[in-house]
Amino acid sequence: MQVRLISYNVHKCIGGVDRRYEPERVVDTLAHHEPDVVMLQECANGSGRRNWHRQVDLLGDGLDLRHRTWFPNHRFRRGGEYGNAILSRWPIVSTENIDLTVAGRKKRSVLHGHVRVRTPDGHSRTLHVFNMHLGLREDTRRRQLDRFVDCQPFAGLHRDTPVVVGGDLNDVWGTLGPRHFEAAGFAPMPRRIRTFPAWGPFQALDGLYVRGDLRMLRIEASRLALARRASDHLPLVALLELTAAG
Repeated sequence: MQVRLISYNVHKCIGGVDRRYEPERVVDTLAHHEPDVVMLQECANGSGRRNWHRQVDLLGDGLDLRHRTWFPNHRFRRGGEYGNAILSRWPIVSTENIDLTVAGRKKRSVLHGHVRVRTPDGHSRTLHVFNMHLGLREDTRRRQLDRFVDCQPFAGLHRDTPVVVGGDLNDVWGTLGPRHFEAAGFAPMPRRIRTFPAWGPFQALDGLYVRGDLRMLRIEASRLALARRASDHLPLVALLELTAAG
């Protein structure tokens, strides 16, 4: 069966050019692509600049995706925080946050959701979703991914288990795929897709990788004019195929 998945750094729902706080633009951008699963980075909570909104619920309600998980990574000086979130059409039966923070650097993590996908034949399969936001320095990103591929539960997953991993990788040089993900059995990205800055993208900072009984049929950055204003990143929109268990 097919799964429509989006990874999106929503920049706390603040426009990358006009700096206006308009979460409706993020909702409308996502809704246009009719996702089943959404991986969000920089999803905020409890900040006065952002009307004290809990954005995981604001966006989830706007998309009618009632299964959600969120974990904060960074706190604002004047109150509130932001982090990674997963929204899903199907139940998220369990979730955990894996700390990837490197000493002396900004807090970073990967949010893991066990999504129980209902298949057309009446059965269901668990799709493991790992949503991450990596550091700004190349040596930091390498250390974070070295830690990730060795961590539990990821290291204990069978190679046929459906897994998607990605997010805002800050992959400036395009080295993370071959060095870490492909070496861990993930299919390579079909191509590097420019997502930053949203108004005129020239850097491919975001990425998605799949493994196991999961195939990437199509992936692209959103071409909506609205997406160029809603955040400072464009969302990555992927169509995946989840195959039956062997």
